[in-house]
Amino acid sequence: MDLSLSDTQAGIKQLAKDFCDRELAPNARELDRTEAYPEELVPKLFEVGFLGATIPEEHGGMGLDYLSYGLIVEEAGRTDASVRSMISVNLGLVASSILNYGTDEQKAEWLPRLAGERDPGLGAFGLTEPDHGSDPSSMTSFARRDGEDWVINGSKMWITNGSRGVLTVVYANTDDGITAFLVPQDADGYEGRPLHGKLGLRAGDTAEVTLTDVRVPGDAVLGEVGRGLRIALHSLDNGRMSLAAGCTGISQACLDASLAYAAEREQFGKPIAGFQLVQELLSDIYLDLEASRSLWQKVAWLHDLGERHTIESSVAKTFCSEAAVRNANRAVQVHGGYGYSDEYPVGRYLRDARVTTLYEGTSQIQRLLLGRHLTGVSAFT
Repeated sequence: MDLSLSDTQAGIKQLAKDFCDRELAPNARELDRTEAYPEELVPKLFEVGFLGATIPEEHGGMGLDYLSYGLIVEEAGRTDASVRSMISVNLGLVASSILNYGTDEQKAEWLPRLAGERDPGLGAFGLTEPDHGSDPSSMTSFARRDGEDWVINGSKMWITNGSRGVLTVVYANTDDGITAFLVPQDADGYEGRPLHGKLGLRAGDTAEVTLTDVRVPGDAVLGEVGRGLRIALHSLDNGRMSLAAGCTGISQACLDASLAYAAEREQFGKPIAGFQLVQELLSDIYLDLEASRSLWQKVAWLHDLGERHTIESSVAKTFCSEAAVRNANRAVQVHGGYGYSDEYPVGRYLRDARVTTLYEGTSQIQRLLLGRHLTGVSAFT
């Protein structure tokens, strides 16, 4: 169950459910099979307002609270996790960075586009590199001053929306430390190459980004020079909440599919829903689902109160992502041999869930963050 929802939040949840059932669910299997990017879906996501959910109305967004945003993301995760990743990165990582650290001019330039107005497009978060994932402080991308401009060289890896968006927040070393830059994807020297052959999220745009003498003006710096890592970590607090909500959606989908299959599948003369060990699998899915929903909604509640939620986001991200993997495994088990084919969706749920324990901080990194919080001793040094 959800925490107590206002009438507005309940309406947003129903709107998201109806939209996702109508626009996402019917095509999810075929998009996964073909690794086809849902080009025609992006304008619909802008039109319904989901890609601008948390962007203030003055900048073209819906101006929703984070609990409402999480409800949208959960429904997207329930129906097509590839689309969930598009929304989460656009808002949880990119728009939130600009809202919290951008100048008035940067907000006016980029937020309306990320929300769907005037030449709209998606935002990407360019932190991870081919050789530097869990340790972003060692990144090798570098930006040097050239008069009033900056010139950026380097490469980024596993960048959602990195080849089909309009903007990438690029993190690069400078003489003063890691700095965040707002880089248009149509800038000379920016190349985003889509990655194929992924285990899951096969319909999403995941790219390798190469920056070759990319020139941006001085006002493309987001926040302060040398303070980019702080921006990245703060943004990840928000991104981890939306990821946890999306994982909860996967768990909900696992329960829905498993209940339906267990009711219709008969063995030994009766539906398998009547077997004790099948009921154990269903009950375990439900237990993890309820815990997951409570955890991400707690983070949203703290965010909407203006409270810091670094640890709570880490807890929610870790538990919800691992629960989604457990629940998808259980759902495959309920489906037996059929769960191993794409005739039923539970195999896709397992593949889509698996990556969530890896990005935006692996489960192992999250445990080190929590260990530092509990003991006061850092395992990173």
